[in-house]
Amino acid sequence: MSFSELGLSDSILDALSERGYTKPTKIQTEAIPAILAGNDVLASAQTGSGKTAGFTLPILQLLADKSVKGPSSGRPPIRALILVPTRELAAQVEESVNIYGKNLTLTSMIMIGGVSLNPQIKRLRSRVDILIATPGRLLDHIAQKNVDLSQIKILVLDEADRMLDMGFIRDIKKILALLPQTRQSLLFSATFSKEIKSLAESFLNKPVLIETEKSNSTVPLINHKVHFVNADKKKFLLAHLIKEKNWFQVLVFTKTKHGANKLAEFLTNQGISALAIHGNKSQSVRTRTLAEFKQGSLQIMVATDIAARGIDIVDLPHVVNFDLPNVPEDYVHRIGRTGRAGKTGDAVSLVSQDDRKLLNSIERLIGMKIPEELVSGFEVTANTMQKDSPQKPRTQQKKDKPIANQKDKGLIKQKTIKTEPLAKPQKINKKQEVTVLLTKPIKKTRSK
Repeated sequence: MSFSELGLSDSILDALSERGYTKPTKIQTEAIPAILAGNDVLASAQTGSGKTAGFTLPILQLLADKSVKGPSSGRPPIRALILVPTRELAAQVEESVNIYGKNLTLTSMIMIGGVSLNPQIKRLRSRVDILIATPGRLLDHIAQKNVDLSQIKILVLDEADRMLDMGFIRDIKKILALLPQTRQSLLFSATFSKEIKSLAESFLNKPVLIETEKSNSTVPLINHKVHFVNADKKKFLLAHLIKEKNWFQVLVFTKTKHGANKLAEFLTNQGISALAIHGNKSQSVRTRTLAEFKQGSLQIMVATDIAARGIDIVDLPHVVNFDLPNVPEDYVHRIGRTGRAGKTGDAVSLVSQDDRKLLNSIERLIGMKIPEELVSGFEVTANTMQKDSPQKPRTQQKKDKPIANQKDKGLIKQKTIKTEPLAKPQKINKKQEVTVLLTKPIKKTRSK
């Protein structure tokens, strides 16, 4: 099937053709006709599946052919609202809107935190057809009465599971309460958890259910690999792999912001171009770093999970888990940045002894054993490997040895303890101190 068979206009098809897109993905094949028909949609779509175009293309079509009309006079109102969890994802969605709608007269804007309110307020005074916003910043504008949502005709909750994980459920419900009851609503999520189903039931009207892939599955074109290494050697192994394999455009994930900063600094000192991106960075720095990374002028970008669903790079060849995520599902979201649009990609995980349980959880989730590969010079030390032995710990082995053997070797220590006061008729005002062997029970003495 081609895009031309999905009922899209020539203006949109021309924009797709310019980008070299001719064949829709599975999620696009199912979602686009359902949305164009005016249905509510509940869709499960994995990272890298093409779901952003799956809803932006039909929204552009509906707004452009005036199927979703606004007032007949005055400035056109905001007619489509797309809620996203992160600033990076907002930028990604707007980029898609601009690319696919380049031949249309529709306008869009992003409304995100981390930047001044004033430029956004000024932008709202002009025409905005499609608003892409993070929940918190949208509520800021609502509180100041800067934005009017009374004419919203299409609502999209993108990556709804991520929004719930980030604690946006209350914000979402506040926003939903301000929207018109009569509207078309679309919910896209990587998983269909109980919380997602409950949220969907609260605002979707007889939705078309779309589930193109098994939940939490990974893209087949991704090559998974694990390098076991001592924790203190991880950063040296990463630098070695980057130099030895001549890696460029590598997205590296760490658990913490501090860890991302330290790793980026270490790699820079090793002569490797690297920068960190996370929530503590200003929006301007994050935007500039991401732009340099996409352009290829930045070799390594070290990120926390905030970037896992907000970075869209078609040809990203390498994703490295410097730290494994605590939540197994985040592994799928992280590595979904590579192996996209028919391209192959590498997902490399550096695993220390402390990470083994996390690795097991990830393998159970994705239903596969991730291949292991040892790197010469970075083998796990013998002391670390002993922790995997099924034998009893050394302290337990000592305890199980016969006491006699310990005594023969002079292993029994002596200890001074206090007994209870001796019984009458002896007149003792102080507690008697006696020395006993640890292996013998303490007996109370009786007066004769």
